[in-house]
Amino acid sequence: MDSISVSNALKAIDTQQRHRLCSPSPPQKELQWLHLLQSKTKPLHCKASSTTPVEMVEENPNKVKGDSFIRLHLRKLSPYQPILPFEVLSTRLGRKPEDIVKLDANENPYGPPPEVGEALGAMKFPYIYPDPESRRLRAALAADSGLDAGYILAGCGADELIDLIMRCVLDPGDKILDCPPTFTMYEFDAAVNGALVIKVPRRVDFSLDVPRIAEAVNLDKPKIIFLTSPNNPDGSVINDEDLLAILNLPILVVLDEAYIEFSGLNSRMDWVKRHENLIVLRTFSKRAGLAGLRVGYGAFPLSLIQYIWRAKQPYNVSVAAEVSACAALQNPGYLERVKNALVQERKRLFDLLKEVPFLKPYPSYSNFILCEVTSGKDAKKLKEDLAQMGVMIRHYNNKELEGYVRVSVGKPEHTDTLMKCLKILG
Repeated sequence: MDSISVSNALKAIDTQQRHRLCSPSPPQKELQWLHLLQSKTKPLHCKASSTTPVEMVEENPNKVKGDSFIRLHLRKLSPYQPILPFEVLSTRLGRKPEDIVKLDANENPYGPPPEVGEALGAMKFPYIYPDPESRRLRAALAADSGLDAGYILAGCGADELIDLIMRCVLDPGDKILDCPPTFTMYEFDAAVNGALVIKVPRRVDFSLDVPRIAEAVNLDKPKIIFLTSPNNPDGSVINDEDLLAILNLPILVVLDEAYIEFSGLNSRMDWVKRHENLIVLRTFSKRAGLAGLRVGYGAFPLSLIQYIWRAKQPYNVSVAAEVSACAALQNPGYLERVKNALVQERKRLFDLLKEVPFLKPYPSYSNFILCEVTSGKDAKKLKEDLAQMGVMIRHYNNKELEGYVRVSVGKPEHTDTLMKCLKILG
């Protein structure tokens, strides 16, 4: 009803009321009509006088909000900052993927053995759920490592196993021990699982401060310590003496050997037979060039692994991942040649980086080199400037590493391009 109609109706009521001066009150029907008209006009007056945008008016103040269902500590969680893939980088930088030199994620630039592509093309049953026990893969890993398959559990990358271990061991409010600078996934997963992080920083040379670790274990009673050897991001390794000293403490030790192949040292996978507080993690991402297929594995003491089996997702390793990993292990010669090529290029890259006046590279046992940025140059800006030139390296937005960059070892032509760009920026 428009405003003119309302006005006319009100005048009609007023005229009728003047003819009924003797009546003590208006008839009931007229009152009802008047109230109805007043209620019809009320929204018009409200809209005219309100200055609050319609979209800001809360329809139901008691309406349940989606984030109210989220655990309180997760509402404050900062998201993990992953490395971007070629497709995203290509769009952001305005370059073709083949024109980008990607030295920021420690990926294997040579990719997997040719058998992997053949095996993926010959997959017979991709429509059937994978083997929940990854039996074929675990048998191949047993043959490769010399450790019985009963000690081995496969996962959707070693990252899944890190989270799985925490979910099996930690109650909300429990503590882990972290030794930064190191792989930031440990701290992130601890936050997701409601655990606290006790930090014992590494020494200036990035070695472990074992006495302080022992002190923290006795004082703070953390349940798990995560150690990486070679350590990411500096490439240092843990010697047997330090590892044994930590294993003698009342704490579960998770040793991440994602980069062990490049160190020239033996894996400690078989140590799990002698130490019931040791877990060793490995991956196919670096050695076999399967980072995109997400397949990792761990060696566990028999007293622990039975509980990890119970808690893991039943189909955590896809058919494609298992087929690819098994195919990669069928060509150990290729894996060895690629490893040797990367180790050789690491030495060349290190020597060239030493000649850059504003970089101080650290010796590495891995497929990357950490560099301190010196001479007044800004590490973050260096990373950004190289990105604009199509060369991606890693910079960390944290206190321990704000003045450092990490460079992955690539092919010789990748090193050449990097050095040309650094010369221009110098």
